[in-house]
Amino acid sequence: MTVLRRFRTGSPAGHRHRPWPSCRHCCGLALDLGSARTRAWVAGRGLILDVPTVTFPGAGAVYPIQRGAIVDVPGTARMLDRLLSHRLPRLTRPLVVVTAPVLDGPAYRERARTAVEVLRPRAVLTVPTARAIALAAGADLALPLLVVDIGAHLTEVVLLLDGLVFDARRTALGTADLAGAGATAEISEAITTMITSMLRQDRTSLTAEALTRGALLAGGGALRPDLTRRLIGGTHAPLRAVPAPHTAAIRGAVKFLQAAHGHPSASGTSPP
Repeated sequence: MTVLRRFRTGSPAGHRHRPWPSCRHCCGLALDLGSARTRAWVAGRGLILDVPTVTFPGAGAVYPIQRGAIVDVPGTARMLDRLLSHRLPRLTRPLVVVTAPVLDGPAYRERARTAVEVLRPRAVLTVPTARAIALAAGADLALPLLVVDIGAHLTEVVLLLDGLVFDARRTALGTADLAGAGATAEISEAITTMITSMLRQDRTSLTAEALTRGALLAGGGALRPDLTRRLIGGTHAPLRAVPAPHTAAIRGAVKFLQAAHGHPSASGTSPP
């Protein structure tokens, strides 16, 4: 289990955003690059991709993203080129938003930006997956929020404060590991252990407050009643599943993309 203690990251808040333009040269693209599935949304067209994350450099299939990490940057670029280059409007340089696991940090973000360069973006922004989930759920980001994201090969528990990451834990387990006997119990116990660790190490009441309000549950694991029942029993706290939890990250990335259009970095420059 990887541990990240408190840090803050994000863009300045409070600025006004312009509406998304209707010109064909102002394309927007949201990407959720999961180890099992890749999802893409294009402005004006909606969700255009929900496919396995795989590339075919030769005779066999290669999986360029594993356990939430981009292990093959050229392979990821080839996959994006094959899936998206012909789907984007011609002569455009899209503004791209990519979801990023919280605990992979700068390495994931840099690799994602490098892979996305194959699409000739005018700017690439990243948003923590937990924050994207909160945006999709319409959660009140002014209050402490605990997000439990159970993906195919990775599970993260993240505490958000003012929409920014305050604390996080993860385990390399997910719904793809549920085939074995006792796997549901193993994932549930891992999540409960992560939450308990956060409670014990938090010198404030933020984690306890967020848990009392109810953790936000997303990812494919939120569709498993057996897993959610175990989690409720293990944490002794309410859980609030996001509607269509398996697509929450891409829907939140879309909201971030729409808001980010007016941000200074959307032009390819960084804010002060």
